[in-house]
Amino acid sequence: MLKKLVRAGFAALALAAFAGPAAAAYPERPVTLVVPFAPGGSTDLIARIVAQKMSDILGQQVIVENRGGAGGSLGAGSVAKAAPDGYTILFATVATQALNPALYKKISYDPIKDFTPISLLVNVPNVLTVNPKFEAKSVQELIDMAKKDPGKYSYASSGNGSPLHLSGELFKKLAGVDLIHIPYKGSGPALVDVIAGQVPIQFDNLPSSIEHIKAGRLRALGVTTSQRVPNLPDVPAIGETLKGYETYSWNALYGPAGTPEEVVKKLHDAGVEALKDPTVKQKLSDATAVIVGSTPQELAEFTKKELEKWTPIVKESGAQID
Repeated sequence: MLKKLVRAGFAALALAAFAGPAAAAYPERPVTLVVPFAPGGSTDLIARIVAQKMSDILGQQVIVENRGGAGGSLGAGSVAKAAPDGYTILFATVATQALNPALYKKISYDPIKDFTPISLLVNVPNVLTVNPKFEAKSVQELIDMAKKDPGKYSYASSGNGSPLHLSGELFKKLAGVDLIHIPYKGSGPALVDVIAGQVPIQFDNLPSSIEHIKAGRLRALGVTTSQRVPNLPDVPAIGETLKGYETYSWNALYGPAGTPEEVVKKLHDAGVEALKDPTVKQKLSDATAVIVGSTPQELAEFTKKELEKWTPIVKESGAQID
């Protein structure tokens, strides 16, 4: 009997060894959540709100790691190459999954084949702001000034080919104006210079700018969504002046391709549960992020549709990065 028990024990150990990480009690150690942009922007802000609650739910710390560069491509590429064990996941954006494949001549990942969808977490409005000392007090006034002096005024964004850059390019096209684009390595550094008056205009994600708007350090001329947002009801939608104007961003969780279903389910459930927490809901609402919390299948379909939507817009803008 003892020999049988010993043999059974060894058999169980062997089975566990061959079963791989999916069969383990995931997570057994901290999870790295890669934010592919610099600290201080809206993606970083929202990631930290969600990660803190996910840590509580998973029973292991979800560590936010900023890996900025190449419009988010460096961070996304690093996750695509990571082991598919659930310990390195991506806090993705429209830039990493839908814009960069069209923008970059060479990119180290395929947005569909190299990732496992987990959940679309939130949609995020963008906003057009100016330094409070800047003369324009409305979208129409900005357009009039830009038409009077083509090429005189510049706008900041979080980087070449970013959703904020393309928000500016769409604005230029629809308004028929010439504004000079000043790219930064993330929204945080751009905010610093616009608040300081080094650059007069910025397109930014609303979450990273809203407190500066409320404090009077920035003046909001318009939000980029089709409707006004509840947090800033007096700020018009740019589309109220420029017919057809609408842009936005979003944040979602992806793992590397091949991440086991059991791990995906645990991460999905933790992310969606985090979004239901009253404190998290309030923080995201304060940051003007709209909660979604999709299934992995819904995120897979959404990613395909976003690629179909944004690829022609990128090409029409003429933006391309080597």
